Amino acid sequence: MIVNRKEMGIIGGEVLIVEDDQTLRVLMVEILEDIGAKTKAFETADEALIYLLQSPFHCCLVIVDYGVPGQINGMDFISMVKKKWPSTGSILTSGYSFLPETVPGATFYLQKPWSISDLIASIRAVLSDDS
Repeated sequence: MIVNRKEMGIIGGEVLIVEDDQTLRVLMVEILEDIGAKTKAFETADEALIYLLQSPFHCCLVIVDYGVPGQINGMDFISMVKKKWPSTGSILTSGYSFLPETVPGATFYLQKPWSISDLIASIRAVLSDDS
């Protein structure tokens, strides 16, 4: 993948990916690592929340699929993250359509299927809003 790191700037913190589809999870990790991000990926929001609560690292962005298995769905996870860490950027992905008012505040919604350029553009938009 060809992504211009200079265009993205420095990503100041860890990016968490929560996606139950292994192929998409691996793809997102590769894309983010290509742009210089430190990533941590999870299959469930439950695992990601436990990690965040115990992690000494600053998480600057979460990219979360709505329909992940476990006790917490993607939208609830983002709401929890925004409540505890309001400066953390968030991107919700899903194959389902959502009304904008149902997506947690200050969250970018990325409809599946998305392209690599769509993902990069959403990351750029979210991180530039937070800086």
